[in-house]
Amino acid sequence: MPPASLGPLFTDLYELTMAAAYFAHRRDQQATFSLFIRGNHQPRNYYVAAGLETVLQELEAFAFADEDLAYLEKGGLFPPDFLAFLSRLRFTGDVMALPEGTICFPDEPLLEITAPVIEAQLLETLLLNVLGTATILASKAARCVTAAQGRPLVDFALRRTQGRDAGLALARSSYLAGFAGTSNTLAGKLYGIPTSGTMAHAFVTAFETEIDAFQAYAATFPRHTVLLIDTYDTHQGARNAVTVAHEMAARGESLQGVRLDSGDMVALSREVRRLLDAEGLPTVKIFASSGFDEFKIAESLAAGAAIDAFGVGTRVGVSADAPYLDIVYKMVAFDGHPVRKFSPGKATLGGAKQVFRHWTPEGRMARDVIGRRDEAPPAGTPMLQAVMRQGRRLGPPAQLEDLRRRFASALAALDECYQSLQPCPAYPVTVSPELAARQR
Repeated sequence: MPPASLGPLFTDLYELTMAAAYFAHRRDQQATFSLFIRGNHQPRNYYVAAGLETVLQELEAFAFADEDLAYLEKGGLFPPDFLAFLSRLRFTGDVMALPEGTICFPDEPLLEITAPVIEAQLLETLLLNVLGTATILASKAARCVTAAQGRPLVDFALRRTQGRDAGLALARSSYLAGFAGTSNTLAGKLYGIPTSGTMAHAFVTAFETEIDAFQAYAATFPRHTVLLIDTYDTHQGARNAVTVAHEMAARGESLQGVRLDSGDMVALSREVRRLLDAEGLPTVKIFASSGFDEFKIAESLAAGAAIDAFGVGTRVGVSADAPYLDIVYKMVAFDGHPVRKFSPGKATLGGAKQVFRHWTPEGRMARDVIGRRDEAPPAGTPMLQAVMRQGRRLGPPAQLEDLRRRFASALAALDECYQSLQPCPAYPVTVSPELAARQR
């Protein structure tokens, strides 16, 4: 079950003042707005489209409640006839969008909305916030999945994400991008994501000795025991874990793993691995947490770390190296005519659009062409799909497991150059001759 709707007051005031002015001057013709990541100077070689399901839920529920209207009336800014109009307002437009889990690039529309201009305008803040946050988090998580080279990753970031909604968006977006699970139990309930967790140092220090804490945890969770071994001395912690592992084996149980949360992860993981193997415990996994993102994961594995899985937290939860997207929502057509913005460095392409993806003979992504929505399709796959018409969904809600599979397939089709953690020449995205001609 998804979180409750944010409601139409989740917007900037100027969206409402523009809407009121449109209403007063009877300017409510059909308009198309395009949402895209602006420019080619982004810190990612690719992005992962995410957040669409949340957007569709919001559009279905879009309605001003009585208390919303009372709040606006109290402010004294809006006239009664406009507030009466808002009381009846629902989303009645059409939505074209990249399916979640699709790999995309700057300047390509992630979503286009065609609706009466007041409806479309009021959605700007919501769309940028939801799609921008989910996309940047999914893109960061995808890079971690690549760096981990098949090792499981678990989202540990909830305590340091920038609010509850960001924590939920991260859990969902990172699972979509290939994480194995999350520590966020609310996300587990809402989205069906596997949850994972071990213990904190507080648990260890609450017992007389470290081994007492380990034994208590193993007795409580005999099938899910992972022991945090660095509270006092990591080497002794590992030896205590070995003792508990043998005690569990005598009861027909098995220690699942040990976790490192500080120190030299490369050296410690290798030393702990040697100890576990020497004690006949080759199936006990080594988990590592503390400050991991794609860069630290890659560096640790390149240096020979014996880490089987990673807990990733703060740096992924806030996309620390690239914490925002220059993502925009611009009107591109009004009353049947293309419109453009000509501002230096911020010019837009007029007209409703489609993205056509071209492939190599081997089935890998080759280049994209941004074209007119209504042009004869060139060779290539149309990427934007109709997901709402006249305010109604065109299909059932997307299943997160399906989105994971879509992204995994898309990533497999992306050249390794673009999967690299280092910047590479931009993936080729061009404008079709038909769309270019419309700009004159």
